[in-house]
Amino acid sequence: MSKSIIFVCLGNICRSPLAEGIAKDYIKSKNLDIYIESAGTGSWHIGEAPCENSIKVAKQNGIDISAQRARQIKTEDFKKFDYVIGLDNSNIENLKKLGFKNVLKLGDYGFNGEDVPDPYFFEGFEGFDKVFSMIDFCVKNFIDNLKS
Repeated sequence: MSKSIIFVCLGNICRSPLAEGIAKDYIKSKNLDIYIESAGTGSWHIGEAPCENSIKVAKQNGIDISAQRARQIKTEDFKKFDYVIGLDNSNIENLKKLGFKNVLKLGDYGFNGEDVPDPYFFEGFEGFDKVFSMIDFCVKNFIDNLKS
């Protein structure tokens, strides 16, 4: 039976699009039947493409996220997704306030519960490399744990 995962950050233009792209690429390479989306808790960027640096770092790692469009998490997502994964504690608190139960934290799957920092506020590009590596490691760990 197919599983479904939604990755959630604040605006759905930096971190969660990377998580979605990495997860889709990974499940395709492993021939797994898992449905993936991403969303933000905020509404500021609805309909926008991921930020330029997220598109760039994904492309450098062989993943194209340029066609993704930001959306806000909705109450219908309660029923639609088996796993709701927040990228930091603030996202998780916001999801819980919206009524989501059993929200998981991506950093619990390889980074001792660390928040995935928001690279949107970093100076320069290095933050995006760091965030990509962290998301890549944790997403693959999470998906591998699902299979076992």
